[in-house]
Amino acid sequence: MMMKAKPILEESITICYYNILPKCLKIADLGCSSGPNALLVVSNIINIVVDTISSNNLNLNLPDFQFYLNDLFGNDFNTIFKSLPQFYKTLSEEMGHEIGSCFINATPGTFYERLYPSSSIHFFHSSYSLHWLSQAPEKLIIEGEEALKWDSIYLTRTSCVSMHKAYLEQFQRDFKKFLRSRSEELVAGGGMLLTFLGSDEDTSEMRTTWELIDMSLKDLLLENLIEKATLECFTMPNYDPSMEEVKQVIEEEGSFILHKLETIYQDWDANMNGSTNDNNNKVDENMRGKIVAKYLRAVTEPLLKAHFGEFIMDELFLRLENKVVQLVKEIKVFKFPTLAISLIKNA
Repeated sequence: MMMKAKPILEESITICYYNILPKCLKIADLGCSSGPNALLVVSNIINIVVDTISSNNLNLNLPDFQFYLNDLFGNDFNTIFKSLPQFYKTLSEEMGHEIGSCFINATPGTFYERLYPSSSIHFFHSSYSLHWLSQAPEKLIIEGEEALKWDSIYLTRTSCVSMHKAYLEQFQRDFKKFLRSRSEELVAGGGMLLTFLGSDEDTSEMRTTWELIDMSLKDLLLENLIEKATLECFTMPNYDPSMEEVKQVIEEEGSFILHKLETIYQDWDANMNGSTNDNNNKVDENMRGKIVAKYLRAVTEPLLKAHFGEFIMDELFLRLENKVVQLVKEIKVFKFPTLAISLIKNA
């Protein structure tokens, strides 16, 4: 996904750099996680700045770089820190003496609140994080009646109207808090690039990854492997907004100029080069199922394990894998929409 959004990142970083021309470029990556890609945005941004200055023959010295990696308090920042010596070595070998100093720090905490001092950051980056809400909608807990009528762990095509409304309102509150906090932390002329899961009319009839998890949990319920009460009190704190819903919040909050808003389509198993040979279809389908299930497990297991317990995770993701295989047989190619949003702080 980073590769598909890279042209927008290049444009956003270039505009930000020219607007400010800082001696030390300060960038925060929100929702960095701790996997192998946690430092990829760092190297990408450094390369963009180096290429921008060199390709345009600008008589400028390269800035120092200060990166702040952010995620929730439970994130494994130690894993990132342990990888820094090798990262710095690789960076030095690739870039030589072309770049200045590069400093990397961690800032634990929720990005729905303030994280940095006022007017201290030049650019914010966030990838696949903002579709996670700060919490499940409170109205689902408070109201009862139709809103609490349980049918799934997440919004589906059959969810009641009040459930859709509650999730949308929670997203609107959270996204406004996010924008307000970032506008206070950005310097004049600073910018952001946000990418997160969205929805559109073309994909509204397709099963989402959340629906497949819901179906897998219901299988475990039918097999008496989990309790009905345990399943009914679990709600996925996630909302995939439409482009219009995102645009409305940005306009209402008012702190940013919307520079670019695009929908990018990504294959669920983008890294899988499956064979199209009929004799190998079954093998390819099974492999694709494993890849998608493995990816979803990495993203959702901490949340699911905390509620349902570790003992059930293998069973859950085995059923999920089987459902992905069946889905591949039905529709062969399936994509999910990602919203890419470039914003500039409104002067």
